[in-house]
Amino acid sequence: MASPGFDRRQYLRMFEPKLLTVLREGYRLQDLRADALAGLTVAIVALPLAMALAIASGTTPEKGLYTAIVAGFLISAFGGSRVQIGGPTAAFIPVVFVVIQKFGFGGLILCTLLAGLILIAAGLLRLGTLMKYMPQPVITGFTAGIAVSIFSSQVKDMLGLRMGDVPAEFLPRWAAYGQHIASTQPAAVVLTVMGLAVIVGLRKWKPGWPGFLIALLVCTLVATAFALPAETIGTRFGALPSALPTFDFPRIPFERTWELLPSSLTIAFLAGVESLLSAVVADGMTGGRHRSNGELVAQGLANVGSALFGGLPATGAIARTATNIRSGGRTPVAGILHSAYLLLFMLLLAPLMRYVPLAALAAVLLVVAWNMSEVENFRNTMSAPKGDRLVLLLTFFLTVFLDLTVAIQAGIVVAAFVFMFRMAEAVEVSSGMPMPDDEIGDDDHARGADLDQRAMLPKGVEVYQISGPLFFGAANRLDNLLDQFLQPPKVFILRMRLVPVIDASGVHALKQLAHRCHRKGIVLIISGLQEQPNRVIARMRLEEEPAELHFTSNFERALRLAESIVHEPTTG
Repeated sequence: MASPGFDRRQYLRMFEPKLLTVLREGYRLQDLRADALAGLTVAIVALPLAMALAIASGTTPEKGLYTAIVAGFLISAFGGSRVQIGGPTAAFIPVVFVVIQKFGFGGLILCTLLAGLILIAAGLLRLGTLMKYMPQPVITGFTAGIAVSIFSSQVKDMLGLRMGDVPAEFLPRWAAYGQHIASTQPAAVVLTVMGLAVIVGLRKWKPGWPGFLIALLVCTLVATAFALPAETIGTRFGALPSALPTFDFPRIPFERTWELLPSSLTIAFLAGVESLLSAVVADGMTGGRHRSNGELVAQGLANVGSALFGGLPATGAIARTATNIRSGGRTPVAGILHSAYLLLFMLLLAPLMRYVPLAALAAVLLVVAWNMSEVENFRNTMSAPKGDRLVLLLTFFLTVFLDLTVAIQAGIVVAAFVFMFRMAEAVEVSSGMPMPDDEIGDDDHARGADLDQRAMLPKGVEVYQISGPLFFGAANRLDNLLDQFLQPPKVFILRMRLVPVIDASGVHALKQLAHRCHRKGIVLIISGLQEQPNRVIARMRLEEEPAELHFTSNFERALRLAESIVHEPTTG
């Protein structure tokens, strides 16, 4: 049964695909022309990226194409953004590589399925809005760490090292590189440098051209024309399939679900964060507004679909989404056509893709890694307060040297502690007497003004004020409050008008304060409670007790009550 105030129609509206919204508004021929051109442009950019990302993840290049085709279609068809482009992204490389090494490709399929279901559940539970509260140092830390991991994973191909499988861990990986550095192939180095030069040069002089694809074409032509001894897609993986992706349900190790759950949560987290960040970027570029919870559901459907067609984890891709917008994409149709173009490319060009040098794909991923590193953002965050720097560096180094799952968990936990510490530091317990602005100066002057005003209080009355949220991180501020007085007062007024929220620890601290006041024979008056603290205090049964504890709506009433208790009215 629906809860009171639950609007079922409004709830379902959050998950309506933007494609339906566009069709309801009216889709014109000129929109189709713009979307078709944008979809083609994005497909040209996505083609080399999809293969490169799949290879870097430890699987075959067609898996990346399957992901871009199936997941890209589902994200655009069911997503909550008009211009989002989905597919495999570099953020998944470290976690996917480790999962495949430990559990095989079947384990990755299960991970992707679970991640998809987690994303669907998160969207239905309306958790999409919570993603915006992710601490920026955590995001910067793990994205920079992923960039270093991607660079590290490409050393073998960019140098053409003759070695077996690359270890998943950072230090053993570089130890293996050191052992095989003598097998460096000059041809691979030349092709890597050539690919980088083409990409960087085109970005500077012809930024509208598809630099990744042109770099692959140039390197492939050079390698083929001069018969360079460089490893290619064909020599490592054989011919790519030139057929439609087929629905497949491979052998999945369901008995290892519990072991795979942490990686599934990491994939779901990365997919959710990156897709919503991409949607926010798209909103900024177009002036639109995405449906965050609907986007999460679409990401979940896309990951389930990708897994069932033998693909990789997928999410919204910021760079490809921006390319779509700059190329004139207006509606989700552009993303759907981008998937159709990729399918056409795979069917027609698969026999030719086997000649692409792996060093050229390494050059593509080196540029992707540099873009992900956000060096300027990392440098700016290193100028932030000490707590933010700690979160940034912790997340970064754990991502590089240990594990992305652990890095995210540790980064969020430490960021939460840093936040709580700052909130606790922001809470002030001080003299509660009002002080005119012109009396707030240097410390000696302020202290003298405070003493003058305190002398105006009725004899036997003391006042203190709490400013800020009274939560578990700041509740201990009340522990030694009564020790501030040389002689215990008859009445102690605690002003709480500047306390916006209180939690169970804060109420417990108030109960302890009331208990200590009772033992010392002090009457406690709490004044000026706001709505939330008043409600929580009432629910937790901190109630008025004659001659022990009183509540008043404001400070003036508290003073009058204090006067009546001490039987000494205020003079003059």
